[in-house]
Amino acid sequence: MNEAITLFTVLMKFFISLFAVVNPVGILPVFISMTTYQSQIARQKISITANVSVGIILFSSLILGESILRLFGISLDSFRIAGGILIMTIAMTMISGKLGEEKQNKQELAENALKENIGVVPLALPLMAGPGAISSTIVWTTRYNSWAHLIGFTIAIVLFSFCCWLLFRAAPYFVKVLGQTGINVITRIMGLLLMALGVEFIVNGLKALFPGLLA
Repeated sequence: MNEAITLFTVLMKFFISLFAVVNPVGILPVFISMTTYQSQIARQKISITANVSVGIILFSSLILGESILRLFGISLDSFRIAGGILIMTIAMTMISGKLGEEKQNKQELAENALKENIGVVPLALPLMAGPGAISSTIVWTTRYNSWAHLIGFTIAIVLFSFCCWLLFRAAPYFVKVLGQTGINVITRIMGLLLMALGVEFIVNGLKALFPGLLA
C-alpha cells in the first residue's frame, strides 16, 4: 500500500513538473498568433500534430533520451543553446509581424506542408518539448527507472498531451475575445518574451559549457 502511494506521489510530481516546465498556458498566445491565418480545421490539425509530437518527443526522451545524446556526443547544454537560437529566430518573425503569413507555393498549398510543420517546429520542438522538458524527463527517468515508474511516466505523458490538446482546442474562443488587434499586441509581446527566453537558454548553456566565460 505504501509503495503504491509512493509511486502515485512520484507520478503526480512528474505530471505537475511537466506543466511547470512546458507552461502550455503561456504558449497558448503563441499558438493563437501562429494559427491566426489558418482555418478552424487547419488549426485543429496543427494542435493535434503539436501535441502528438510532444507526446512522442517526451516518450522518446523517457526511453532513449540519455542514450541518444550520448550516442551523438551531444550534451544537454549544447541542445539548450541550439534551442535558444531557434527560439530567437522565431521571436524575430513574431516581433516583425511576419509570423503566420501565407507565403506558400502551389505545391505547399496542395500538401499543407507548412501547416503541418508548424505543429512540429516550433510548437512541439522547442517551445513545448524543449531542452527543459527533455532534460527534466531524462532526470526523472534516471532517478526512477523501474518498470512501474516507466509505465506510470508514459501514462502521465499521454494525459499531459491530452490536456494540452484540450487547452489548444479552446484557442478560437480566445481569438473571439481578443480580436485581431489584441492578437497582434500579444504576438509582439510574446516575441519579446521568447527572445528573452532564447537568450536565457543560450546564456545558461554557455555558462555550463564555459564556466569561466560568463562568471
